[in-house]
Amino acid sequence: MSVELVEVVRSGFRECVHRGSVVLLGADGEVRFELGEVHGPIYPRSTNKPLQALALLRNGFTPADDAELAIAIASHYGEPDQVAAVRRLLDRNGFTEDDLECPPDLPLGELPRALLLAAGEQPSRILMNCSGKHAAMLATCAANSWPTRGYLDRAHPLQQAVVETIADVTGEPETDLGIDGCGLPIVPVSLVNLARAFATLVTAAPHTPERRVAQAIRAHPRVISGTAAPDLILMSETPGLVCKIGADGVHAGALPDGRAFAYKVDDGAERARMPLTLAILRRLGVPWTDRLAELAAPPILGGGARVGVIRAVPGVL
Repeated sequence: MSVELVEVVRSGFRECVHRGSVVLLGADGEVRFELGEVHGPIYPRSTNKPLQALALLRNGFTPADDAELAIAIASHYGEPDQVAAVRRLLDRNGFTEDDLECPPDLPLGELPRALLLAAGEQPSRILMNCSGKHAAMLATCAANSWPTRGYLDRAHPLQQAVVETIADVTGEPETDLGIDGCGLPIVPVSLVNLARAFATLVTAAPHTPERRVAQAIRAHPRVISGTAAPDLILMSETPGLVCKIGADGVHAGALPDGRAFAYKVDDGAERARMPLTLAILRRLGVPWTDRLAELAAPPILGGGARVGVIRAVPGVL
């Protein structure tokens, strides 16, 4: 059963509570702390993207550099350089935007979305935040002479390779697949095994596909997210951290020595994310910078003045 993790306090009154589950691992991979249900499967959503990218690397995807690998991992904001990176990946492998099978969408980032709407532009596949992953999947299909139409199908050899890789790196037993927001199959994973998978990425030997994924995320935190995005802030302020958010309240990450975390907020509330992640990092022994301390307790406003706070429930972590 999930537990209370984050609370919203307004004028001294506890107005809202966000429940969920969280697990913390030590550098040896053993559970050091857990709350709620951490052994049952969840849909990791985009937190699975580093593991999907690992599957692509293991099956012939050859990114031009770490930045191109990062866009394959990204939940990008649709910023101009991010869209250009997806287009270059498509062009380099002989594809166009029409080959993408993710749905047309507006940019995930507020500013790119507002600028696009102001210009009278329409949603497109390349603007969808998962377009980099889809472009990399097309490139992997081409490298293996697999069909490039219908690559979303769970029976497609690409998706079978993804399932196999995620099972390998998480140790998760085979289970029924879901469908993610971008149309791809999604593999359910428990929080404890999701955290262990991230620990595997950061502690892998140099030059392995696992370490390449971790290196690309660390080197390009804005590419995998966007300007002022939570993952960018967290990794910029916490040297060596590798982390990736997923929709509906999922987050996982690991420090260089293998200490790791994963959580799921039951109601998917985005406002619970930063206070919870920062409380977890503090529990893992990471010192807060001034910037992180601010984000650990964002204000609740009333009439333009601070009248309350969003914070991890005192004492829960």
